[in-house]
Amino acid sequence: MKTRRQIPSPSLVLCEQSGWLNVLFNGRADGRLNAGHAGVLLAERRGSYPPIDLQILKTNSQPGEVQSGTRRKLKRLLSFQRYCHASRLLRGLMPHTPGSLHLLDDDYLGQAAHMLSKVDTWNFDIFLFDRLTNGNSLVTLMCHLFNVCGLIHHFQLDMVKLHRFLGMVQEDYHSHNPYHNAVHAADVTQAMYCYIKETKLAEQLTPLDVFLGLMAAAAHDVDHPGVNQPFLIKTRHHLASLYQNTSVLESHHWRSTVGMLRESGLLSHLPADMSQDIEQQLGSLILATDINRQNEFLITLREHLDNQDMDLQLATHRHFILQIALKCADVCNPCREWELSRQWSERVCEEFYRQGDLERKFDLEISPLCDQQADSVPAIQIGFISYIVEPLFEEWQRFTEPSMLSQIMMGHLHKNKACWSRLRYVHTLAETKTHPHAEEPEPEGGQEEAEDIP
Repeated sequence: MKTRRQIPSPSLVLCEQSGWLNVLFNGRADGRLNAGHAGVLLAERRGSYPPIDLQILKTNSQPGEVQSGTRRKLKRLLSFQRYCHASRLLRGLMPHTPGSLHLLDDDYLGQAAHMLSKVDTWNFDIFLFDRLTNGNSLVTLMCHLFNVCGLIHHFQLDMVKLHRFLGMVQEDYHSHNPYHNAVHAADVTQAMYCYIKETKLAEQLTPLDVFLGLMAAAAHDVDHPGVNQPFLIKTRHHLASLYQNTSVLESHHWRSTVGMLRESGLLSHLPADMSQDIEQQLGSLILATDINRQNEFLITLREHLDNQDMDLQLATHRHFILQIALKCADVCNPCREWELSRQWSERVCEEFYRQGDLERKFDLEISPLCDQQADSVPAIQIGFISYIVEPLFEEWQRFTEPSMLSQIMMGHLHKNKACWSRLRYVHTLAETKTHPHAEEPEPEGGQEEAEDIP
């Protein structure tokens, strides 16, 4: 779906200084590589699709042009890879990895079960849970939530097929991505579960709504390559061509999910029109996580809240709120307790920096927020909180009030922003001492706050 053009608000215009304006509005920027870069490859990846690479589809082609032969060759390759993976799973040959749950001792399983009894609390430590489940946090969490939500019984799901599907999803996340990995997916799923239990939602959501919300959260970043959309576009990656430079990653996550649903046969017992509707609604939810559509969703949510015309008895309105909930869950890290939030912040910045290092290595223009020499973690996080997270969660709090969870999240958000501001001051002060001719920065919040810098 094409994003509607919106006039950015003053606060969004100001975010150009931190690079977030480029992230919000320039996701469809085009670019070219020199012919000398044609042979460059990223590390090989397992997953639903061919390895992410930097090969140019055709160096002398016009932007957006894809030769029909290339398209046919690509489709054959995708189908073949999927067939091989599916045939192995459908024969019941599940991969025997060190992460299999049966290898865990009773003590670890007991601790994981204890954590699951508190899965609806906001201080849930997904990093600890992932260690306790030996890297199976996503599969374990989803099986538990499907059970407690009554989805297995309601949809008469086959447990073998469910476990197969979840195993495929978890396997198609890349563990070497610092941020976009299966632990992130599990964290988003746990947050989504907390949101759908909010009083205003819990009273209105149907079993299908809950099913869609949890499924979309678990699979929303599946097979993420660890680089962003502008990178794929300027390197003329086949996914950018396949999805015409629009919501490239989100479209890939959705299509991969549909492929795994069909291979596992999880929905094969349902009427064809129902399973097709589920696939389409999953797509609508996952595509909503495209950060380039942030302004579109935020304006619509504000209009509903200002007009007080949100009616959750309407399926379309419930679906819209699920889209908003998933968007909140996807960027909720700054709303967690400081220790958890800090880990996620460092991970996402490390992924940004890896992309920047790759772009520098091959003489490409370094993407916004990806230059480790210029973009510090505190500066990136302050921009992210100010221009992405705060506006979204302020409206979410309006929708859910009175909500204790929203109060807790906003409290963490403000404290974490203050912590990053102090750390940015320390970072800038250190740079000033290294370069004595630079102007010494003033601490945000005045001298009193500066005295409390950790």
